[in-house]
Amino acid sequence: MQKRRLGRTDLDIAPLVLGGNVFGWTADEKTSFDILDRFLDAGLNAIDTADSYSRWVDGNKGGESETIIGKWMKSRKNRDRVVVITKVGSDMGQGKKDLSAAYIARAVEDSLKRLQVDAIDLYLSHWADDTVPYDETLGAYQRLIEQGKIRWCGASNLDAGRLEAALKVASQRKLPRYEVLQPEYNLYDRSSFDGALRDLCVREEIGVITYFSLAKGFLSGKYRSEADLGKSPRGGGIGNYLDARGKRILAALDAVSARHGATQAEVALAWVIARPGVTAPIASATSVEQTDSLIRAASLQLKAADIRDLDQASA
Repeated sequence: MQKRRLGRTDLDIAPLVLGGNVFGWTADEKTSFDILDRFLDAGLNAIDTADSYSRWVDGNKGGESETIIGKWMKSRKNRDRVVVITKVGSDMGQGKKDLSAAYIARAVEDSLKRLQVDAIDLYLSHWADDTVPYDETLGAYQRLIEQGKIRWCGASNLDAGRLEAALKVASQRKLPRYEVLQPEYNLYDRSSFDGALRDLCVREEIGVITYFSLAKGFLSGKYRSEADLGKSPRGGGIGNYLDARGKRILAALDAVSARHGATQAEVALAWVIARPGVTAPIASATSVEQTDSLIRAASLQLKAADIRDLDQASA
C-alpha cells in the first residue's frame, strides 16, 4: 500500500484511516479485532479514535474505543506497525470542552493507559476551546512531547481563523504547532474546508485527515428516501442530505461506481483521497466485509472525467 507523508511529521500513512468511533458501540470487541486485523493485514496502518468514543452510548462512559484498540495491539504485539491517533478536549463528565494544560496532563495519562502504549503518535485537540489561550494548550503539548508521551499534535474542527491564530502563536512562542488538521469533509459537506482552510493547510504543509468522509453513511448509497433512515443507528442524522443536491450526488456516484465496478462508498472515498490538500479520509467499518470495501477504496484510481462529474454534481 502506497504511503503518504502526514504533513511535516515523520508519520507515513496509507491513504485511508480507520475510524475507531464504532468500536464498543456498533462493533463489539471481537468484531473490532476482526476489522482491525483485516485492515492492518492489507497494508493500511493509521487508526483514529478519541477518549470520548463512545460516551454517547447508554452504559458507556468514554474510552471504550481506546480500550479495545489497546487490547488488540497488546494481543497482536503490533504496536510498531500502527499509527495511533487520538483526541482530547471533549466533555468526559467535566461538563465542558477542555483544552487547559491541567486537563490535558490528566487526560493523556488515561488515554495512554487505555491504549496500553508509551506514546501516542498523533494527539489532537478535539474541539476549539476559546476559554483557554493557544499558548497554554500548545505548551501542554510541548511538555508531553518532551516527556515522550506524544510524538505530534494536531487539531480537529478548527476554522481557518482559529487555525491561523494557533499557528501564529506557535511561531511567536516557539511552541509545537498543529501539524495535522481533522476537518469534516465529503462530497456533500465541502464548504467548511474548500477555500480558505484548505489553502491554509496547503500553504503551511499541514496534513489533513477528513472525518464524516461518507457523510455519516449517506454516500454509501443505502439511504435513498425517508423510509431508509431506520436502516442503522446513524440513520437519524442523514435526513438533511436527502435534498435535490444530495440526490444529484447519489446519481453521479451511481454512474461512476458502475463504470468502475465499485460501490458508491468506495467512489466517494476515492474522490476525497484525490482531493488537493487531503492526506487521507477517515472511514469506519462494522464488519470485515465493510473493511474490505475500505481497502478497495484506498487503491481505487478515479479518472479525470469521474472527478469532473462528481465535482459538478456536488458543486
